[in-house]
Amino acid sequence: MRKLTYLVASTIDGYITSPANDNPDFFLHEGDHGTFLREEYPEIMPTHIRPLIGLTDAPNKHFDTVLQGRGSWEIGAREGMTNTYQHLRSIVFSRSITESPDPTVEFVATDPVERVRELKREEGMGIWLCGGGKLAAALRPEIDELIIKLHPVVAGAGIPLFGGDFAPEQYDLADTHVFNSGVMHLTYTKS
Repeated sequence: MRKLTYLVASTIDGYITSPANDNPDFFLHEGDHGTFLREEYPEIMPTHIRPLIGLTDAPNKHFDTVLQGRGSWEIGAREGMTNTYQHLRSIVFSRSITESPDPTVEFVATDPVERVRELKREEGMGIWLCGGGKLAAALRPEIDELIIKLHPVVAGAGIPLFGGDFAPEQYDLADTHVFNSGVMHLTYTKS
């Protein structure tokens, strides 16, 4: 069965983007953590960036499918990119956009949990949930692994890592990478 991984950048205080979802650029882009990401997770690099960093023909190592909420998808769409991850199967969950503006992107208006359960039963590589917080909250029962790219930044406010109801859930720390840049990658699995 395929695994759902929520791999996302977060501030120390648990935010994944600005309050208006319009400024994800407060995360550190330079440093040794970037080299690790490019080598270990080349598939999470947006398609338009891949040629600029030598990943044009890099194979996917962990994921062949990316899931996004409408707000995460709109970050690229505002820049004219209706499919930021053309090298992955792209699925966007939205109740307000029911028809895809791009034939390479599947829009889903139904229950995200049921759709993820269907995806998990398919053959293939892992499934990457790249954002947003509301979708992560809805899919929390199906998330098998959390990979938090914890940046040494405090935002004070923004879109939280999980934008849902209070419901504590235990995860086990499976791996850590601490970088000279101050970024830490924390991998957790469900208890």
